[in-house]
This record gives sequence, C-alpha cells and structure tokens, in this order.
Amino acid sequence: MIDNLSLGITHGLMLLAAFLLLRRPDLDQEAGPQDQQPAPGKRRWGKPGA
Repeated sequence: MIDNLSLGITHGLMLLAAFLLLRRPDLDQEAGPQDQQPAPGKRRWGKPGA
C-alpha cells in the first residue's frame, strides 16, 4: 500500500513539474545574435543588485 502511495505521489509531482515547465512563455523563444535584449521588467523575486 505504501509503495503504491509513494509511487503515485512522486509521479504526480513529476507530472506537475513537467506541466509547469512546458507552460513557461520563454520556452519557445531563442534570441539571435542581432536581437536586442528586452527591457527588464519588474522582478518577481529578490532585490535588484542583491
């Protein structure tokens, strides 16, 4: 019983991680050598320069 529970929990967490990684907006964007970097927006985490 515990083996099935632990397998279910770990597989569920891996599915959640894959789902969150695949829906990232920057996944399909590759910057070329001549492309300009976008202006930095508001940071979600941390202080600037920290």
